[in-house]
Amino acid sequence: MVENEIKTLDKGVIRSLERVVGREAVLWRPEELIAFEYDGTIDRARPQAVVFPTNAEHVAEVVRIALDAGLPVTPRGAGTGLSGGAVAALGGVVVALTRMKRIIEVDSENRLAVVEPGVVNLELSKAVASYNLYYAPDPSSQRVCTLGGNVAENAGGPHCLAYGVTTNHVLGLEVVTPEGEIVWLGGRARETPGYDLRGVFVGSEGTLGIVTKIVLRLLRRPEATRTLLAIFDEVDQASAAVSSIIGRGVVPAALEMMDAEVIRAVEPALHVGYPLDAGAVLLIEVDGLRETIAEQASAVREVCDAEGAREVREAEEDAEREQLWAGRKGAIGALGRLAPNYYVLDGVVPRTKLPAVLREVYAIGERYGFPIANVLHAGDGNLHPNVLFDERKPGETARVLQAGAEIMRACVDAGGSITGEHGVGYEKRSFLKWIFSDADIAAMAKVKAAFGSSELYNPCKLFPTGKGCGEVSQAQVDRVMKQAGPDAYI
Repeated sequence: MVENEIKTLDKGVIRSLERVVGREAVLWRPEELIAFEYDGTIDRARPQAVVFPTNAEHVAEVVRIALDAGLPVTPRGAGTGLSGGAVAALGGVVVALTRMKRIIEVDSENRLAVVEPGVVNLELSKAVASYNLYYAPDPSSQRVCTLGGNVAENAGGPHCLAYGVTTNHVLGLEVVTPEGEIVWLGGRARETPGYDLRGVFVGSEGTLGIVTKIVLRLLRRPEATRTLLAIFDEVDQASAAVSSIIGRGVVPAALEMMDAEVIRAVEPALHVGYPLDAGAVLLIEVDGLRETIAEQASAVREVCDAEGAREVREAEEDAEREQLWAGRKGAIGALGRLAPNYYVLDGVVPRTKLPAVLREVYAIGERYGFPIANVLHAGDGNLHPNVLFDERKPGETARVLQAGAEIMRACVDAGGSITGEHGVGYEKRSFLKWIFSDADIAAMAKVKAAFGSSELYNPCKLFPTGKGCGEVSQAQVDRVMKQAGPDAYI
Protein backbone atom coordinates (compact mmCIF):
# COMPACT_ATOMS: atom_id res chain seq x y z
CA MET A 1 0.00 0.00 0.00
CA VAL A 2 1.53 3.29 -1.08
CA GLU A 3 2.11 5.98 1.53
CA ASN A 4 4.11 9.21 1.36
CA GLU A 5 5.11 12.08 3.60
CA ILE A 6 3.63 15.38 2.51
CA LYS A 7 6.03 18.31 2.15
CA THR A 8 4.74 21.83 1.65
CA LEU A 9 5.24 23.02 -1.89
CA ASP A 10 7.64 25.86 -2.61
CA LYS A 11 5.74 29.17 -2.57
CA GLY A 12 7.27 30.18 -5.89
CA VAL A 13 5.82 27.12 -7.59
CA ILE A 14 2.42 27.78 -6.05
CA ARG A 15 2.44 31.35 -7.31
CA SER A 16 3.43 30.19 -10.80
CA LEU A 17 0.54 27.73 -10.88
CA GLU A 18 -1.87 30.39 -9.62
CA ARG A 19 -0.80 32.77 -12.37
CA VAL A 20 -1.83 30.16 -14.95
CA VAL A 21 -5.19 28.95 -13.62
CA GLY A 22 -6.13 31.49 -10.97
CA ARG A 23 -5.71 31.48 -7.22
CA GLU A 24 -9.01 29.71 -6.57
CA ALA A 25 -7.99 26.82 -8.84
CA VAL A 26 -4.90 25.75 -6.86
CA LEU A 27 -5.13 23.76 -3.63
CA TRP A 28 -1.97 23.33 -1.55
CA ARG A 29 -2.86 23.48 2.15
CA PRO A 30 -2.72 20.02 3.81
CA GLU A 31 -6.36 20.11 4.88
CA GLU A 32 -7.41 20.86 1.29
CA LEU A 33 -5.49 17.90 -0.08
CA ILE A 34 -6.91 15.10 2.06
CA ALA A 35 -9.74 14.31 -0.37
CA PHE A 36 -7.19 13.80 -3.15
CA GLU A 37 -5.25 11.06 -1.34
CA TYR A 38 -7.62 8.42 -2.71
CA ASP A 39 -9.15 6.94 -5.77
CA GLY A 40 -11.58 4.01 -5.66
CA THR A 41 -9.12 1.45 -4.32
CA ILE A 42 -7.28 1.17 -0.98
CA ASP A 43 -3.99 2.83 -1.94
CA ARG A 44 -3.45 6.37 -0.74
CA ALA A 45 -0.86 9.12 -1.04
CA ARG A 46 -1.18 12.87 -0.67
CA PRO A 47 -0.15 15.31 -3.41
CA GLN A 48 1.56 18.62 -2.70
CA ALA A 49 -0.84 20.60 -4.86
CA VAL A 50 -4.00 20.07 -6.90
CA VAL A 51 -4.58 22.27 -9.95
CA PHE A 52 -7.90 22.67 -11.83
CA PRO A 53 -7.20 23.77 -15.42
CA THR A 54 -10.03 24.77 -17.76
CA ASN A 55 -8.33 24.38 -21.15
CA ALA A 56 -5.48 22.58 -22.90
CA GLU A 57 -3.17 25.60 -22.68
CA HIS A 58 -3.57 25.60 -18.89
CA VAL A 59 -2.72 21.90 -18.75
CA ALA A 60 0.38 22.36 -20.89
CA GLU A 61 1.66 25.26 -18.81
CA VAL A 62 1.01 23.43 -15.51
CA VAL A 63 2.92 20.40 -16.80
CA ARG A 64 5.88 22.57 -17.77
CA ILE A 65 5.93 24.37 -14.41
CA ALA A 66 5.78 21.14 -12.44
CA LEU A 67 8.45 19.33 -14.41
CA ASP A 68 10.76 22.38 -14.42
CA ALA A 69 10.50 22.28 -10.63
CA GLY A 70 11.24 18.55 -10.59
CA LEU A 71 7.76 17.68 -9.33
CA PRO A 72 5.80 14.57 -10.33
CA VAL A 73 2.61 15.12 -12.34
CA THR A 74 -0.46 12.92 -11.84
CA PRO A 75 -3.61 13.33 -14.01
CA ARG A 76 -6.95 12.84 -12.26
CA GLY A 77 -10.57 12.63 -13.34
CA ALA A 78 -13.41 11.90 -10.92
CA GLY A 79 -11.22 9.68 -8.73
CA THR A 80 -13.38 6.60 -9.30
CA GLY A 81 -10.56 4.48 -10.73
CA LEU A 82 -9.96 1.10 -9.11
CA SER A 83 -6.22 0.52 -9.49
CA GLY A 84 -4.59 3.53 -7.80
CA GLY A 85 -4.00 5.25 -11.14
CA ALA A 86 -4.96 8.73 -9.87
CA VAL A 87 -3.04 8.45 -6.59
CA ALA A 88 -0.04 10.79 -6.35
CA ALA A 89 2.39 8.06 -5.33
CA LEU A 90 5.38 10.41 -5.03
CA GLY A 91 3.52 13.61 -4.18
CA GLY A 92 3.88 16.49 -6.61
CA VAL A 93 1.09 18.10 -8.62
CA VAL A 94 -2.27 16.50 -9.38
CA VAL A 95 -3.87 17.88 -12.55
CA ALA A 96 -7.61 17.55 -11.88
CA LEU A 97 -9.60 17.76 -15.11
CA THR A 98 -13.12 17.94 -13.67
CA ARG A 99 -13.62 21.60 -14.64
CA MET A 100 -13.02 20.79 -18.30
CA LYS A 101 -16.56 19.50 -18.78
CA ARG A 102 -17.90 20.95 -22.03
CA ILE A 103 -19.59 18.91 -24.74
CA ILE A 104 -18.05 20.97 -27.52
CA GLU A 105 -19.87 19.50 -30.51
CA VAL A 106 -22.45 16.87 -31.42
CA ASP A 107 -22.35 15.87 -35.09
CA SER A 108 -25.48 13.75 -35.40
CA GLU A 109 -25.04 13.08 -39.13
CA ASN A 110 -21.58 11.61 -38.66
CA ARG A 111 -22.52 10.16 -35.26
CA LEU A 112 -19.69 11.66 -33.25
CA ALA A 113 -19.19 14.05 -30.36
CA VAL A 114 -16.25 16.22 -29.32
CA VAL A 115 -15.95 16.52 -25.55
CA GLU A 116 -13.57 17.64 -22.84
CA PRO A 117 -12.17 15.03 -20.43
CA GLY A 118 -14.22 16.12 -17.42
CA VAL A 119 -17.57 15.26 -19.02
CA VAL A 120 -19.31 12.58 -16.95
CA ASN A 121 -19.90 9.40 -18.96
CA LEU A 122 -23.68 9.26 -18.58
CA GLU A 123 -24.10 12.96 -19.35
CA LEU A 124 -22.98 12.40 -22.93
CA SER A 125 -25.72 9.86 -23.60
CA LYS A 126 -28.27 12.22 -22.03
CA ALA A 127 -27.04 15.07 -24.21
CA VAL A 128 -27.41 13.12 -27.47
CA ALA A 129 -30.63 11.26 -26.62
CA SER A 130 -32.72 13.74 -28.61
CA TYR A 131 -30.83 12.59 -31.74
CA ASN A 132 -31.69 8.94 -30.92
CA LEU A 133 -27.98 8.35 -30.23
CA TYR A 134 -25.98 7.16 -27.24
CA TYR A 135 -22.42 6.43 -26.11
CA ALA A 136 -21.98 2.68 -25.62
CA PRO A 137 -19.23 2.08 -23.00
CA ASP A 138 -21.02 2.18 -19.64
CA PRO A 139 -18.86 1.53 -16.55
CA SER A 140 -20.84 0.83 -13.41
CA SER A 141 -19.66 4.22 -12.16
CA GLN A 142 -21.00 5.97 -15.28
CA ARG A 143 -23.05 8.44 -13.25
CA VAL A 144 -19.84 9.92 -11.84
CA CYS A 145 -16.80 8.71 -13.83
CA THR A 146 -15.37 11.01 -16.49
CA LEU A 147 -14.64 10.30 -20.13
CA GLY A 148 -11.01 11.35 -19.75
CA GLY A 149 -10.55 8.74 -17.03
CA ASN A 150 -12.34 6.19 -19.22
CA VAL A 151 -9.80 6.89 -21.98
CA ALA A 152 -6.88 6.56 -19.58
CA GLU A 153 -8.02 3.17 -18.29
CA ASN A 154 -9.71 1.91 -21.47
CA ALA A 155 -12.83 1.46 -19.39
CA GLY A 156 -15.41 -1.20 -20.14
CA GLY A 157 -18.83 -1.84 -18.65
CA PRO A 158 -21.73 -4.30 -18.84
CA HIS A 159 -22.62 -3.52 -22.46
CA CYS A 160 -19.09 -3.87 -23.79
CA LEU A 161 -19.60 -7.57 -24.46
CA ALA A 162 -21.31 -6.71 -27.75
CA TYR A 163 -20.17 -3.14 -28.35
CA GLY A 164 -16.55 -3.08 -27.26
CA VAL A 165 -14.58 -1.07 -24.70
CA THR A 166 -13.54 2.58 -24.81
CA THR A 167 -10.83 2.17 -27.44
CA ASN A 168 -13.44 0.94 -29.93
CA HIS A 169 -15.29 4.25 -29.65
CA VAL A 170 -12.45 6.81 -29.62
CA LEU A 171 -11.74 8.46 -32.98
CA GLY A 172 -9.32 11.18 -31.97
CA LEU A 173 -7.58 12.78 -28.99
CA GLU A 174 -6.05 16.12 -28.21
CA VAL A 175 -3.34 15.46 -25.64
CA VAL A 176 -0.70 17.35 -23.69
CA THR A 177 2.57 15.45 -23.89
CA PRO A 178 4.87 14.97 -20.91
CA GLU A 179 6.99 17.80 -22.33
CA GLY A 180 4.03 20.21 -22.30
CA GLU A 181 3.19 20.21 -26.01
CA ILE A 182 -0.37 20.04 -27.37
CA VAL A 183 -0.83 17.46 -30.16
CA TRP A 184 -3.64 15.53 -31.88
CA LEU A 185 -3.72 11.75 -32.24
CA GLY A 186 -6.26 10.45 -34.74
CA GLY A 187 -9.12 12.72 -35.75
CA ARG A 188 -12.75 12.55 -36.83
CA ALA A 189 -12.42 9.60 -39.22
CA ARG A 190 -12.67 5.92 -38.31
CA GLU A 191 -9.19 5.18 -39.62
CA THR A 192 -6.13 7.33 -40.28
CA PRO A 193 -2.91 6.37 -42.09
CA GLY A 194 0.30 5.58 -40.22
CA TYR A 195 0.84 4.25 -36.74
CA ASP A 196 -2.22 4.07 -34.50
CA LEU A 197 -0.96 6.43 -31.80
CA ARG A 198 -4.55 7.01 -30.72
CA GLY A 199 -4.83 3.30 -29.94
CA VAL A 200 -1.52 3.34 -28.06
CA PHE A 201 -2.67 6.25 -25.93
CA VAL A 202 -6.04 4.79 -24.92
CA GLY A 203 -5.40 2.63 -21.87
CA SER A 204 -1.94 4.10 -21.19
CA GLU A 205 -3.15 5.08 -17.71
CA GLY A 206 -1.89 8.65 -17.77
CA THR A 207 1.72 7.67 -18.41
CA LEU A 208 1.95 9.02 -21.98
CA GLY A 209 0.12 12.34 -21.67
CA ILE A 210 -3.03 14.09 -20.49
CA VAL A 211 -6.09 14.06 -22.73
CA THR A 212 -7.75 17.46 -23.17
CA LYS A 213 -10.29 16.76 -25.96
CA ILE A 214 -11.86 13.53 -27.17
CA VAL A 215 -13.68 12.70 -30.40
CA LEU A 216 -16.09 9.85 -29.66
CA ARG A 217 -18.18 7.58 -31.86
CA LEU A 218 -21.90 7.53 -31.10
CA LEU A 219 -24.36 4.72 -31.85
CA ARG A 220 -28.01 4.64 -32.87
CA ARG A 221 -30.28 3.46 -30.10
CA PRO A 222 -31.47 -0.10 -30.81
CA GLU A 223 -35.00 -0.60 -32.07
CA ALA A 224 -35.88 -2.87 -29.16
CA THR A 225 -34.35 -4.20 -25.95
CA ARG A 226 -35.26 -7.19 -23.79
CA THR A 227 -33.83 -7.71 -20.30
CA LEU A 228 -33.98 -11.06 -18.51
CA LEU A 229 -33.08 -12.17 -15.00
CA ALA A 230 -32.12 -15.84 -14.67
CA ILE A 231 -32.09 -17.19 -11.11
CA PHE A 232 -29.87 -20.12 -10.09
CA ASP A 233 -29.34 -22.06 -6.89
CA GLU A 234 -25.61 -22.52 -7.56
CA VAL A 235 -22.83 -20.33 -8.94
CA ASP A 236 -21.58 -23.26 -11.04
CA GLN A 237 -24.94 -23.45 -12.82
CA ALA A 238 -24.89 -19.75 -13.66
CA SER A 239 -21.26 -19.97 -14.81
CA ALA A 240 -22.06 -22.89 -17.11
CA ALA A 241 -25.02 -20.98 -18.57
CA VAL A 242 -22.71 -18.10 -19.54
CA SER A 243 -20.57 -20.31 -21.79
CA SER A 244 -23.61 -22.11 -23.15
CA ILE A 245 -25.33 -18.87 -24.19
CA ILE A 246 -22.29 -17.74 -26.18
CA GLY A 247 -21.84 -21.27 -27.51
CA ARG A 248 -25.41 -21.16 -28.79
CA GLY A 249 -24.35 -18.30 -31.07
CA VAL A 250 -26.04 -15.56 -29.04
CA VAL A 251 -23.87 -12.56 -28.09
CA PRO A 252 -26.02 -10.51 -25.73
CA ALA A 253 -25.51 -6.77 -25.32
CA ALA A 254 -24.81 -7.60 -21.68
CA LEU A 255 -24.35 -10.78 -19.67
CA GLU A 256 -23.73 -10.05 -15.97
CA MET A 257 -23.50 -12.30 -12.91
CA MET A 258 -23.95 -11.59 -9.20
CA ASP A 259 -23.44 -14.16 -6.46
CA ALA A 260 -25.30 -14.70 -3.17
CA GLU A 261 -23.08 -12.31 -1.21
CA VAL A 262 -23.77 -9.49 -3.66
CA ILE A 263 -27.49 -10.25 -3.65
CA ARG A 264 -27.43 -10.12 0.15
CA ALA A 265 -26.04 -6.58 -0.04
CA VAL A 266 -28.08 -5.26 -2.96
CA GLU A 267 -31.61 -6.46 -2.33
CA PRO A 268 -32.16 -5.02 1.17
CA ALA A 269 -30.67 -1.72 0.02
CA LEU A 270 -32.30 -1.25 -3.37
CA HIS A 271 -35.27 -3.68 -3.45
CA VAL A 272 -34.80 -4.57 -7.11
CA GLY A 273 -36.26 -8.08 -7.03
CA TYR A 274 -33.22 -10.34 -6.66
CA PRO A 275 -34.26 -13.42 -4.59
CA LEU A 276 -32.35 -13.50 -1.29
CA ASP A 277 -32.14 -17.30 -1.33
CA ALA A 278 -30.52 -17.50 -4.79
CA GLY A 279 -26.96 -18.72 -5.23
CA ALA A 280 -26.43 -16.45 -8.24
CA VAL A 281 -28.35 -14.45 -10.81
CA LEU A 282 -27.59 -13.62 -14.43
CA LEU A 283 -28.73 -10.29 -15.84
CA ILE A 284 -28.98 -10.73 -19.60
CA GLU A 285 -29.85 -8.09 -22.17
CA VAL A 286 -30.36 -8.50 -25.91
CA ASP A 287 -31.03 -5.62 -28.26
CA GLY A 288 -31.42 -4.90 -31.97
CA LEU A 289 -34.30 -5.55 -34.38
CA ARG A 290 -37.48 -6.77 -32.70
CA GLU A 291 -37.63 -9.98 -34.74
CA THR A 292 -33.99 -10.81 -34.00
CA ILE A 293 -34.11 -10.23 -30.27
CA ALA A 294 -37.27 -12.29 -29.91
CA GLU A 295 -35.30 -15.28 -31.21
CA GLN A 296 -32.31 -14.44 -29.03
CA ALA A 297 -34.39 -14.06 -25.87
CA SER A 298 -36.02 -17.43 -26.56
CA ALA A 299 -32.61 -19.07 -27.01
CA VAL A 300 -31.34 -17.51 -23.75
CA ARG A 301 -34.35 -18.89 -21.88
CA GLU A 302 -33.80 -22.37 -23.30
CA VAL A 303 -30.11 -22.37 -22.32
CA CYS A 304 -30.76 -21.14 -18.79
CA ASP A 305 -33.49 -23.73 -18.27
CA ALA A 306 -31.17 -26.45 -19.55
CA GLU A 307 -28.42 -25.35 -17.13
CA GLY A 308 -30.73 -25.55 -14.13
CA ALA A 309 -32.22 -22.09 -13.73
CA ARG A 310 -35.12 -22.27 -11.33
CA GLU A 311 -36.74 -19.20 -12.89
CA VAL A 312 -36.19 -16.80 -15.80
CA ARG A 313 -37.96 -13.47 -15.53
CA GLU A 314 -38.28 -10.77 -18.16
CA ALA A 315 -38.73 -7.05 -17.55
CA GLU A 316 -42.10 -6.04 -18.97
CA GLU A 317 -41.62 -2.28 -18.84
CA ASP A 318 -38.75 0.19 -18.99
CA ALA A 319 -39.14 0.96 -15.29
CA GLU A 320 -38.68 -2.71 -14.40
CA ARG A 321 -35.64 -2.95 -16.68
CA GLU A 322 -34.11 0.12 -15.06
CA GLN A 323 -34.76 -1.37 -11.64
CA LEU A 324 -32.92 -4.57 -12.50
CA TRP A 325 -29.97 -2.55 -13.82
CA ALA A 326 -29.99 -0.32 -10.74
CA GLY A 327 -29.18 -3.41 -8.73
CA ARG A 328 -26.23 -4.28 -10.95
CA LYS A 329 -24.89 -0.73 -11.19
CA GLY A 330 -25.25 -0.26 -7.43
CA ALA A 331 -23.83 -3.63 -6.45
CA ILE A 332 -20.35 -2.62 -5.37
CA GLY A 333 -21.55 0.43 -3.46
CA ALA A 334 -24.08 -1.71 -1.60
CA LEU A 335 -21.29 -3.88 -0.19
CA GLY A 336 -20.75 -1.20 2.45
CA ARG A 337 -23.74 -2.80 4.20
CA LEU A 338 -21.69 -5.96 4.75
CA ALA A 339 -18.28 -4.63 5.78
CA PRO A 340 -16.52 -1.32 6.44
CA ASN A 341 -14.11 -1.88 3.54
CA TYR A 342 -13.90 -3.90 0.35
CA TYR A 343 -11.02 -4.51 -2.03
CA VAL A 344 -12.24 -4.66 -5.64
CA LEU A 345 -10.26 -6.92 -7.95
CA ASP A 346 -10.35 -7.13 -11.73
CA GLY A 347 -9.24 -10.31 -13.46
CA VAL A 348 -10.09 -12.00 -16.74
CA VAL A 349 -10.36 -15.70 -17.53
CA PRO A 350 -11.65 -17.74 -20.49
CA ARG A 351 -15.42 -18.14 -20.10
CA THR A 352 -15.13 -21.91 -19.87
CA LYS A 353 -12.83 -21.53 -16.83
CA LEU A 354 -15.29 -19.43 -14.84
CA PRO A 355 -16.62 -22.28 -12.63
CA ALA A 356 -13.15 -23.50 -11.65
CA VAL A 357 -11.72 -20.04 -11.05
CA LEU A 358 -14.70 -18.91 -8.99
CA ARG A 359 -14.34 -22.01 -6.83
CA GLU A 360 -10.69 -21.07 -6.28
CA VAL A 361 -11.65 -17.48 -5.45
CA TYR A 362 -14.02 -18.68 -2.74
CA ALA A 363 -11.36 -21.09 -1.43
CA ILE A 364 -8.84 -18.24 -1.15
CA GLY A 365 -11.37 -16.21 0.81
CA GLU A 366 -11.89 -19.11 3.21
CA ARG A 367 -8.14 -19.58 3.70
CA TYR A 368 -7.67 -15.94 4.60
CA GLY A 369 -10.91 -15.64 6.55
CA PHE A 370 -12.52 -13.01 4.31
CA PRO A 371 -15.98 -13.12 2.70
CA ILE A 372 -15.78 -12.50 -1.05
CA ALA A 373 -18.64 -11.04 -3.05
CA ASN A 374 -18.43 -11.68 -6.78
CA VAL A 375 -19.91 -9.51 -9.49
CA LEU A 376 -18.87 -10.32 -13.05
CA HIS A 377 -19.02 -9.10 -16.61
CA ALA A 378 -19.48 -12.80 -17.11
CA GLY A 379 -19.93 -12.77 -20.87
CA ASP A 380 -16.32 -11.79 -21.45
CA GLY A 381 -14.90 -13.61 -18.43
CA ASN A 382 -14.20 -10.42 -16.47
CA LEU A 383 -14.32 -11.12 -12.72
CA HIS A 384 -14.71 -8.52 -9.97
CA PRO A 385 -14.17 -10.35 -6.68
CA ASN A 386 -14.73 -7.96 -3.76
CA VAL A 387 -12.82 -8.98 -0.64
CA LEU A 388 -14.70 -7.70 2.43
CA PHE A 389 -12.61 -6.56 5.39
CA ASP A 390 -12.08 -3.96 8.12
CA GLU A 391 -8.97 -1.81 7.75
CA ARG A 392 -9.22 -0.81 11.42
CA LYS A 393 -8.14 -4.31 12.44
CA PRO A 394 -4.34 -4.60 12.61
CA GLY A 395 -2.87 -6.57 9.73
CA GLU A 396 -6.12 -6.97 7.76
CA THR A 397 -5.14 -4.67 4.90
CA ALA A 398 -1.87 -6.53 4.36
CA ARG A 399 -3.68 -9.88 4.37
CA VAL A 400 -6.30 -8.58 1.95
CA LEU A 401 -3.56 -7.58 -0.48
CA GLN A 402 -2.03 -11.05 -0.16
CA ALA A 403 -5.40 -12.68 -0.84
CA GLY A 404 -5.87 -10.36 -3.83
CA ALA A 405 -2.51 -11.38 -5.25
CA GLU A 406 -3.49 -15.05 -5.01
CA ILE A 407 -6.75 -14.36 -6.83
CA MET A 408 -4.90 -12.55 -9.62
CA ARG A 409 -2.45 -15.43 -9.87
CA ALA A 410 -5.35 -17.88 -10.20
CA CYS A 411 -6.71 -15.85 -13.12
CA VAL A 412 -3.33 -15.84 -14.88
CA ASP A 413 -2.83 -19.56 -14.27
CA ALA A 414 -6.20 -20.19 -15.92
CA GLY A 415 -4.98 -18.48 -19.08
CA GLY A 416 -6.35 -15.05 -18.24
CA SER A 417 -5.10 -11.57 -17.41
CA ILE A 418 -4.59 -9.27 -14.42
CA THR A 419 -7.07 -6.66 -15.63
CA GLY A 420 -10.07 -6.40 -17.89
CA GLU A 421 -10.99 -2.73 -17.45
CA HIS A 422 -9.64 -1.23 -14.22
CA GLY A 423 -6.06 -0.96 -15.44
CA VAL A 424 -2.78 -1.94 -13.81
CA GLY A 425 -2.12 1.35 -12.04
CA TYR A 426 -0.15 1.27 -8.82
CA GLU A 427 -2.06 -1.68 -7.45
CA LYS A 428 -1.04 -4.45 -9.86
CA ARG A 429 2.21 -3.24 -11.43
CA SER A 430 4.22 -5.96 -9.67
CA PHE A 431 1.99 -8.55 -11.40
CA LEU A 432 2.90 -7.33 -14.89
CA LYS A 433 5.80 -9.79 -15.10
CA TRP A 434 3.33 -12.67 -14.79
CA ILE A 435 1.95 -11.98 -18.26
CA PHE A 436 4.78 -10.13 -20.05
CA SER A 437 8.39 -11.07 -20.68
CA ASP A 438 11.35 -8.78 -20.08
CA ALA A 439 11.42 -8.11 -23.83
CA ASP A 440 7.73 -7.10 -23.75
CA ILE A 441 8.31 -4.68 -20.88
CA ALA A 442 11.38 -3.26 -22.60
CA ALA A 443 9.36 -2.59 -25.75
CA MET A 444 6.68 -0.79 -23.73
CA ALA A 445 9.38 1.26 -22.01
CA LYS A 446 10.58 2.42 -25.42
CA VAL A 447 7.06 3.52 -26.32
CA LYS A 448 6.91 5.54 -23.12
CA ALA A 449 10.25 7.15 -23.94
CA ALA A 450 9.06 7.96 -27.47
CA PHE A 451 6.25 10.05 -25.98
CA GLY A 452 8.83 11.97 -23.95
CA SER A 453 7.62 10.55 -20.64
CA SER A 454 9.89 10.41 -17.60
CA GLU A 455 9.81 9.01 -14.08
CA LEU A 456 8.03 12.18 -12.99
CA TYR A 457 5.00 11.59 -15.20
CA ASN A 458 2.34 9.64 -13.28
CA PRO A 459 5.11 7.75 -11.50
CA CYS A 460 4.79 4.25 -10.07
CA LYS A 461 1.99 3.30 -12.43
CA LEU A 462 1.67 0.43 -14.90
CA PHE A 463 5.35 -0.62 -14.91
CA PRO A 464 6.82 -2.85 -12.22
CA THR A 465 9.69 -0.51 -11.33
CA GLY A 466 10.51 3.13 -10.88
CA LYS A 467 12.60 5.37 -8.68
CA GLY A 468 11.06 5.60 -5.21
CA CYS A 469 8.27 3.20 -6.14
CA GLY A 470 9.59 0.04 -4.52
CA GLU A 471 11.49 -2.72 -6.21
CA VAL A 472 10.74 -6.03 -7.86
CA SER A 473 13.80 -8.16 -8.69
CA GLN A 474 16.86 -5.97 -9.22
CA ALA A 475 18.24 -8.53 -11.67
CA GLN A 476 15.05 -8.20 -13.71
CA VAL A 477 15.25 -4.42 -13.56
CA ASP A 478 18.82 -4.49 -14.84
CA ARG A 479 17.92 -6.82 -17.70
CA VAL A 480 14.91 -4.78 -18.77
CA MET A 481 16.73 -1.45 -18.65
CA LYS A 482 19.66 -2.88 -20.61
CA GLN A 483 17.29 -4.10 -23.33
CA ALA A 484 15.29 -0.85 -23.36
CA GLY A 485 18.35 1.33 -23.85
CA PRO A 486 19.66 4.43 -22.09
CA ASP A 487 16.86 6.72 -23.31
CA ALA A 488 13.97 4.61 -22.00
CA TYR A 489 12.16 5.26 -18.76
CA ILE A 490 10.15 2.84 -16.69
